[in-house]
Amino acid sequence: MRLLFGLLALFAAALALVIAGRVQNGYVLLVYPPYRVELSLLFFAALLGGGFALVYGGLRLVSHAIAMPAYVRAYRARRRAEQAHASLAASLQAYYEGRYARAEKEAQLAYETGPTPGLAALLAARAAHEMRDFERRDRWLERAESAGEALHTARLVTRAELALDERDFGGARDALRTLHGSGPRHIATLRMLLRAERGAGAWHEVLRLSNHLAKRDAIAPAMAHEYKVQALVHLLQEAAGDRVALGRRWHALSSREQAEARVALAAARQANELGDVALAREAIEKALASEWTPALAALYAELPAGMAPAARSAEALVRIERAERWLLERERDAQLLATLGRLCVQAELWGKARSFLEASLSFEETRAAHLELAHLAERLGHASDAQAHYRRAAEIA
Repeated sequence: MRLLFGLLALFAAALALVIAGRVQNGYVLLVYPPYRVELSLLFFAALLGGGFALVYGGLRLVSHAIAMPAYVRAYRARRRAEQAHASLAASLQAYYEGRYARAEKEAQLAYETGPTPGLAALLAARAAHEMRDFERRDRWLERAESAGEALHTARLVTRAELALDERDFGGARDALRTLHGSGPRHIATLRMLLRAERGAGAWHEVLRLSNHLAKRDAIAPAMAHEYKVQALVHLLQEAAGDRVALGRRWHALSSREQAEARVALAAARQANELGDVALAREAIEKALASEWTPALAALYAELPAGMAPAARSAEALVRIERAERWLLERERDAQLLATLGRLCVQAELWGKARSFLEASLSFEETRAAHLELAHLAERLGHASDAQAHYRRAAEIA
């Protein structure tokens, strides 16, 4: 288009010159003694224009000749950049196709010739990691760090992802904490940090991150709930050696958290090991009031082994009274009947214990109930009944 306009302008100038020559009778006189040159005005204008064009063309030619090395260097740099971009694209395609050796080879070409060697090094590191060549992967990561590009976030995220894949939770956590300490916290990296903290057993952080991500709707509610329950269970287990710490941690939980079956189960078991029967009873009763769980109902019959006989009997009677109120609503619950039978044994109420255990067997025959009846029969001196229950328990097992 520019060439067309140039030609039109040239033709218009020529036409104007011809028309001017027809209507003008002027001339130009050049004197250089002893010479005189007389030219028509039209010819002089044409000669002047031709001379200007000749000088301009010569200057342009000289300029291009001088700039030729720069043009060649720019052309070669452009070609290298195009080849590097092609290599990087080929590396990405090979990586997503699962051809990791090809991906690393193309990434190496892009690293050596391209304008973004750091990015190529990260891609090569991922490819080497997929081939389980961790030494070469680490060398590529070092090259990415020394590339000097603005890839700080990409390098740390890559390190964290590769560490998580290798189950190096400590390394992943360090990389992500460094990233969050120097920049904004993104949802993707927070999810990665949650996985790293969970793998490293940092349950306080797991609880905090689960709540944070759940509020931002960044993870599925069921997954957030599962992570929180796991964290609470492990935190209760960490307090297993200290009765005061266990009680403090339990009472710091919300009512909703205390009503979780697995949380209550962990608290009750730890409390039984520490001899805190009141806390164990409270944990089980709160959880069963929210949702009936057979495992909790079974644990309700367990009392610490080191209790004095009088204290054991008193605690068993308190629990029997509560369990009998549950029985009004669950009269056909085999597990509840078995729990009542075991509690009556601990309270030395032999007749009621036998009745409850036999009632449990009438609804569901279990090995545990037969063993309890066998022990009770031995205690009461009924050897034949004990043997019969032992044989039946062995058959069920």
